[in-house]
Amino acid sequence: MIKIGNPMMTSSSSDNAGNIIINHDFSEGLHSWHPNCCDGFVVSAESCHPGFLPNSGGKYAAVSNRKECWQGLEQDITSRVSPGSSYSVSACVGVSGPFQGPSDVLATLKLEYRDLPTDFLFIGKTCVSKERWEKLEGTFSLSTMPNRVVFYLEGPSPGVDLLIDSVIITCSSQSECDDGGDGDQNIILNPKFEDGLNNWSGRGCKVVLHDSMEDGKIVPMSGKVFASATERTQSWNGIQQEITGRVQRKLAYEAIALVRIFGNNVTNADVRATLWVQTPDFREQYIGIANLQATDKDWVQLQGKFLLNGSPKRVVIYIEGPPAGTDILVNSFVVKHAEKIPPSPPPLIENPAYGVNIIQNSNLNDGTNVWFPLGNCTLSVATGSPHILPPMARESLGPHQPLSGRYILVTKRTQTWMGPAQMITDKIKLFLTYQVSAWVKIGSGATGPQNVNVALGVDNQWVNGGQVEINDDRWHEIGGSFRIEKQPSKVMVYVQGPAPGIDLMLAGLQIFPVDREARFRHLKRQTDKIRKCDVTLKFSGVDSHSLLGTFVKVKQTQNSFPFGSCISRTNIDNEDYVDFFVKNFNWAVFGNELKWYWTEAQQGNFNYRDADEMLDLCKKTTSRPGVTVSSGKWKAPSSHGLRL
Repeated sequence: MIKIGNPMMTSSSSDNAGNIIINHDFSEGLHSWHPNCCDGFVVSAESCHPGFLPNSGGKYAAVSNRKECWQGLEQDITSRVSPGSSYSVSACVGVSGPFQGPSDVLATLKLEYRDLPTDFLFIGKTCVSKERWEKLEGTFSLSTMPNRVVFYLEGPSPGVDLLIDSVIITCSSQSECDDGGDGDQNIILNPKFEDGLNNWSGRGCKVVLHDSMEDGKIVPMSGKVFASATERTQSWNGIQQEITGRVQRKLAYEAIALVRIFGNNVTNADVRATLWVQTPDFREQYIGIANLQATDKDWVQLQGKFLLNGSPKRVVIYIEGPPAGTDILVNSFVVKHAEKIPPSPPPLIENPAYGVNIIQNSNLNDGTNVWFPLGNCTLSVATGSPHILPPMARESLGPHQPLSGRYILVTKRTQTWMGPAQMITDKIKLFLTYQVSAWVKIGSGATGPQNVNVALGVDNQWVNGGQVEINDDRWHEIGGSFRIEKQPSKVMVYVQGPAPGIDLMLAGLQIFPVDREARFRHLKRQTDKIRKCDVTLKFSGVDSHSLLGTFVKVKQTQNSFPFGSCISRTNIDNEDYVDFFVKNFNWAVFGNELKWYWTEAQQGNFNYRDADEMLDLCKKTTSRPGVTVSSGKWKAPSSHGLRL
């Protein structure tokens, strides 16, 4: 419903609490509002139109220089409405300017679709007299979800200014809005199968309801019944429910299901929650939500999150994964709006011991004690490495005793990952930034540049601690940093990298915590020092006497460096994401859309549409697109175009 009130209309705090209009009373200027092919500005009580004072607050909006009746003020409300819900709209409007008699003001919705003509939905209108605030009211609901929903006010004759004091749009029934997918309620119908198998179906298989199985050995973890997806002939077969109309775009949802497996002599298998999405142009997308290893012994919780960027035609959520012949058992399924996790308080770090090396026997005074070979290689101690600290460590640690000159020699390497390793689990403190520094060298036999890498295995996850490329027989500094924010059960540091058969040498490995703030201040001073140092220009090949009186002009051509990120096809359906990306990044790399398994998922059937649409987006923000091969990269305007 749209309301445009009487001359004394005010908006209560309860109305505003559910208002989906941002900056409804223009207290923040025109923030979130946009004039539609005309001019808009905010008027305060001190500078208002003759006969008009702000009604609900201290300001109102004025729309001028209108050449057409449809020109007015608009706001995008796409992410704040959902199909199937009814909305009331309340606005206080007026008109000013040269006109005779009353003038109509209309409230309208503009509905934009990707591959369909734009539609317009009339909400309501009111007849406005000169120098009076009037009330406009109406209601609207959406049967389907467009790609974009824009609310706007229009109507007066060209040349007449449209005045807007406030706008309120609320859901007329809170329960409807909850069911419509605001996320506070479970959008899965019959989530615990208390109503049998209503709203559920098999995805390429049968679905059966049970109160127990295996002579009472399998019973529900909660409730009285559970469902099974049985007679599965493909791994993607499972149990599904259509959630079209109950899920909103650009909202994060969390899915939680209690699952287990049964049958076919399979004791554990991968179980996945997946979203099947059909777009308005009938393309299909599959979005992975969660996966885990389920067993035939216990119920386990399958949990993950998802977000829809576009406005889908259909959405189906289903559980799949185990091999054919294995049943999927589901006890319950919940999909709710994901709670926003508050930021963690700053960590309290006691006794950080800045600058203290956590590597034991770093100088190899005790041979290779506490060191061990990663893989089937051989470690020994040799002499001849540098006695001074690497430059990056020297900057952080300052004056330091010389290194021992001893190094670890790694021989008989048959894999690139083989090298020296040490466990440092009990030495790591959470949230501390650790700097990595070492001298490394490779043996003879390399046929090209070799990468050497300091890595950490953190609970079987790989963390990069620094890397250097070596193409000679000299010692090279390797440096990096890392921070761990979740308590690990096992942390191992190791050095790897050269090709199999090439010896690896490591000396003076240092891993020590640093004060991040002090480190950044130091780096800033170093940056300023380098930027402000003297630059000497040398001109060769010309007689110096002939250069007398020559004018030399130095012009800066670039004062920044590009910054980019990976994007996928689904990202570009979210206009907020696109706006953020274009404003903050200079380069884009396509995720998978130009890889062969994407462009030719089935032999002979080529799909370049996704890549083309991503390319079109990149072209819109650059003036000189160019194309090469390999991976997709986009460069923002004022650079050198688009490169693939």
